[in-house]
Amino acid sequence: MSSTIGTLFKVSTYGESHGKAVGAIVDGCPASVELSEADIQPQLTRRRPGQSDMTTPRDEADRVTILSGVENGKTLGSPIGLMVNNRDQRPGDYQEMSNVPRPSHADFTYQMKYGNRAASGGGRSSARETIGRVAAGAIAEKILAERFNTRIAAWVSAVGDIDARDMRGENLTREQIDSNIIRCPDETAAAKMIELVAATRDRKDSVGGVLTCVAENIPIGLGEPVFERMEAMLAQAMLSIPATKGFEIGSGFSGSRMFGSQHNDPFELKADGRLGTTTNHSGGVQGGISNGEPIVFRVAFKPPATIGLAQETAAFDGASSVLEAKGRHDPCVVPRAVPIVETMTALVLMDFVLRQSYRNF
Repeated sequence: MSSTIGTLFKVSTYGESHGKAVGAIVDGCPASVELSEADIQPQLTRRRPGQSDMTTPRDEADRVTILSGVENGKTLGSPIGLMVNNRDQRPGDYQEMSNVPRPSHADFTYQMKYGNRAASGGGRSSARETIGRVAAGAIAEKILAERFNTRIAAWVSAVGDIDARDMRGENLTREQIDSNIIRCPDETAAAKMIELVAATRDRKDSVGGVLTCVAENIPIGLGEPVFERMEAMLAQAMLSIPATKGFEIGSGFSGSRMFGSQHNDPFELKADGRLGTTTNHSGGVQGGISNGEPIVFRVAFKPPATIGLAQETAAFDGASSVLEAKGRHDPCVVPRAVPIVETMTALVLMDFVLRQSYRNF
């Protein structure tokens, strides 16, 4: 089972959703970086369950502990062990689902592939696995911010059929994004999204959505053509997040409907003396390499598969069954996916920074 991402800044996650703990091992972090749990905790707190009526009521503080790789407040260059205890496990909620694979969930495919699975809560296929990613990505964010003043911000830009206005060029802060429980900085759209999610939750159903992410102050030259282009590795990272179904960068699919004369990004001399582009249809990446403009992309999330609404399906033995899933689950994952997308972006960027440093970056 593949549980590692990265070439030089390597992150391996571990743990199951209702096991004793989840976490990550970070290998390749440079030495002498100032680091404590306080640097990592804010993103975990943004990801944690039980934040509002928009999320699962599972009550977890998700407090991180650094087990290794740090001494006297500085990284040693050795592997950094990160652990978050699971304290509110309820594996009994999943007894019925041990024999009936949830529609559109990983229950069936895991069982068929491995002949075994963690039936309580989905195990490694659960979104709780992303805790390790977020903890590790928070370390990458800190290094990128300190070295390059890199800023990464993601927000909810659509829920169901409700779209927020285009805010990609507004230099949004995380404080603005977190100003409401749906994490959409367009307050008018946010109110409609909250109403939709609440109504969906009340009828025991679920709904999908879209996140937009912007990463600013990105060094020119990051990306490894031909097969490990910047956009390719970002797509891999984003589509590895549970419930993702789509990725587009820059103009994305809408760019296919434009003419070259409309889509091309002409160059100009910027106020800071560097050569840059007047528009950013490329989304900050050309030829698989960062060009210094903001990296802009969107990620689509499907409706969560586990719902309380009765569904006619079949058990593993083929017998007809009606499944009304128990347990505590998000009616819409996108508000809690915001820090996951941000930290996964940081992991990709940090790995490319280390790879570029071998070329006298």
